[in-house]
Amino acid sequence: MGGVNQILGLAYLNPIWWMSVAILGFKLFALIDGASRREDAYRAADKKTKGFWLAILGIAFGWDLLFGVNFFTGIGTLAGLVASIVYMVDVRPAIRELTNRGGRGGGRSNMGPYGPW
Repeated sequence: MGGVNQILGLAYLNPIWWMSVAILGFKLFALIDGASRREDAYRAADKKTKGFWLAILGIAFGWDLLFGVNFFTGIGTLAGLVASIVYMVDVRPAIRELTNRGGRGGGRSNMGPYGPW
């Protein structure tokens, strides 16, 4: 119950606590984003499967929630953070490109009003 005690223990005055909350939030965002994407988009982007990424991201989030975010001795925290970063910088952009779920009316394109730029 380390993680729950860490959150409920009123340790909010400690900067490490803020980093822990930010890491938990980042991992939760990656997990929710991964769950909201279509299964076929993962295969089309050649980025493993949706089940694989949900398992990895779920374990990463659950580990920190149960055992607490530990920067110095927690190999699980660091491994989960690396997995979440890989999802956010590699898998997510590839899937967004395929499904056109970007901002302003669709996916990103390098098209200006007069052609590509």
